[in-house]
Amino acid sequence: MITDPTTLFAVLSAILGLVFWLSRLGPLQKLFEIVPPVIWAYFVPMLTTTAGLTPSENPLYDWMSAYLLPVALLLLMVAVDLPAILRLGRLALIMMLAGTLGIVIGGPISFGLLGGLFDDPETWKGFAALSGSWIGGTANMVAVQTGVGASADVLAPIIVVDVVVGYGWLGILIFLSAYQERFDRWTRADRRVVADLNAGLAALDQSRRPPTLADLALMTGLAFGGVALARLAAGALPPVGDPTIISRSTWVILIVVTVGLALSFTPLRRLEQVGASRVGYLALYLLLTSIGAKADLRAVLDVPGYLLVGVVWIAIHVAVLIGAAKLFRAPMFLVATGSMANVGGAASAPVVAGVYHPALAPVGLLMGISGYILGIYAAFACAYLISLVAV
Repeated sequence: MITDPTTLFAVLSAILGLVFWLSRLGPLQKLFEIVPPVIWAYFVPMLTTTAGLTPSENPLYDWMSAYLLPVALLLLMVAVDLPAILRLGRLALIMMLAGTLGIVIGGPISFGLLGGLFDDPETWKGFAALSGSWIGGTANMVAVQTGVGASADVLAPIIVVDVVVGYGWLGILIFLSAYQERFDRWTRADRRVVADLNAGLAALDQSRRPPTLADLALMTGLAFGGVALARLAAGALPPVGDPTIISRSTWVILIVVTVGLALSFTPLRRLEQVGASRVGYLALYLLLTSIGAKADLRAVLDVPGYLLVGVVWIAIHVAVLIGAAKLFRAPMFLVATGSMANVGGAASAPVVAGVYHPALAPVGLLMGISGYILGIYAAFACAYLISLVAV
């Protein structure tokens, strides 16, 4: 078993590199489209730990959790173009928010109905983490997991629910694209809103250039220096909630997200032109390898009850979205994209948007990014509600 932290970090980095290398091979590309690299980044280290190659506990994992997550979030937030998201239009934001509301209320309702299926009093923390994944994506899931203190054993079956239910719903949305005109007639949707969204995208700046050494040094200094300052500030703030919802680590996350958003209005946002968000995702995926390495594969034996909670949760989310679509006369395109902007995040929302309207895949990306922003705050609210019904 590999126990030296430096060697262990090298092994996890190699696993991540291998996953992405394989995802680019022609014969395997279809497989990785169905099961994306982010899932393999979690499951492969889980298998190595189950096989006895990597340990389930190591000081390296604590360091990666304490630093790589806030580094990733800070860089992702600095790269956000909030004015561009606001230009998506009122109806697009309404549908994205309706999807968020469905997740926030669906969590405590589904767990309140079915929480009796679980004997472990810590189970609610896993579903709290799932609320983060379903309001923005993996980064938010890890953020909430860190904030509420969900263990790797609690999180392992949640990952299965996230994949099976989340990607199952993505498949259903893709199937329903053939019926969008019928749905739009039922909601009496004004399809001109889609044309307006398309016109608004023309104003977005898509310029990119290769990063220089100075760019990479600035990103690294900003990320790790910002996280160090956030940790100092968080040490002076009290925990909130009983059970604790906002701990010191949660304060660090909230601080770096808020500061990152504020910096996105400064010239530092131009770091996205040289790949700030990509560096952020690299830090996040490295962190995921350590989370997978801490997990116990035997936890999947508890999945059936977890899957039932997930299905009920998504059903509530869908019901809220359909109600909002009928009330605001939203087209099926915005219903599907708004849902996947929450449940799948920035990785999956463009896929769904592109299936409904190929030219509007960037809308899904921007709505997914807005889910990252909102998800940090909304997911912690959902986590608190779940904790209340779990008491």
